[in-house]
Amino acid sequence: MPDVSPVLVTGAAGGVGAVGRTIVELLRNREVPVRAFVHREDERAEALRSTGAEVVVGDLAEAGDVIHAMTGCRRMYFGMSVSSRYLQATVTVAAAAREYGKLAALVNISQMTVSQMTLTSTTESAQQRQHWLCEQVFNWSGLPAVHIRPSVFLENPIFMTIAASSIARSDTMRLPFGSGRTSPIAARDVAEVIAAVLVDPTSHIGRTYELTGPRSQDMTAMATEYSAALGRPITYVDIPLQQWVDQELNVLGLPEHLREHVATMARLHRENRYDRLTHDVEAVIGRQPTSVHGWVAGHAALFARPEARRKP
Repeated sequence: MPDVSPVLVTGAAGGVGAVGRTIVELLRNREVPVRAFVHREDERAEALRSTGAEVVVGDLAEAGDVIHAMTGCRRMYFGMSVSSRYLQATVTVAAAAREYGKLAALVNISQMTVSQMTLTSTTESAQQRQHWLCEQVFNWSGLPAVHIRPSVFLENPIFMTIAASSIARSDTMRLPFGSGRTSPIAARDVAEVIAAVLVDPTSHIGRTYELTGPRSQDMTAMATEYSAALGRPITYVDIPLQQWVDQELNVLGLPEHLREHVATMARLHRENRYDRLTHDVEAVIGRQPTSVHGWVAGHAALFARPEARRKP
């Protein structure tokens, strides 16, 4: 018999790439009942209701809110925006799920950096360290967990804000990656993998999926894909890491925890830590992940020159 209980989707209002919100939409398109957990009542919550999802408001670090949201659900997606409280929320969710005792699947979004981390490694960001610890918590809990470890999102501020700005200004992709290679993934591909696991989780329990784009390449090769997608030459310009942090990242005014995380991701790219390639997206959803060319073509307005944006 199909499971007709609602799937609990946390982080449903959307952060980078709006993975949670997209999971809700994908499940509702399949007529799967969904309970969307959001941090506040706003227009994003109303948009989720318009899909037919039930919306609950709460704090993932508050056990009472989590238990209330979890009641009646047997499948759950756990994810939230980059936060210094990420580990606290994870422990709260794991403890609540153990007490509840009725989850058949808990799909946890992590990140690929975790696969290269150890108990004592120190080169990663505070957020990446929390993700490593969060996986330990879920593994120790005995819950029916599935870990999803995506590479860097194409929607990450590195690409979607900073690189997009320099491309629009000067047709240059100004990033401090050196000759490092990377395999960024579209957030929608990640959401499709998670939705597929939530729909039929049995064969996935206990597994870890590492998700990348279709190729790992250096930034010069990525700039070639941007050029083809935008119909104008885009050039990669390597700049010193600290200069990039000072001139490009710090001016965004991000919270310190997030700023440090993005800066660390840039440094790890330069150290070639993102040179990874897997076929897990295709294994789960039966198609190749979105290419850089395809994603850029679909978001061309982000990279338009200022004068093009002013045209009526």
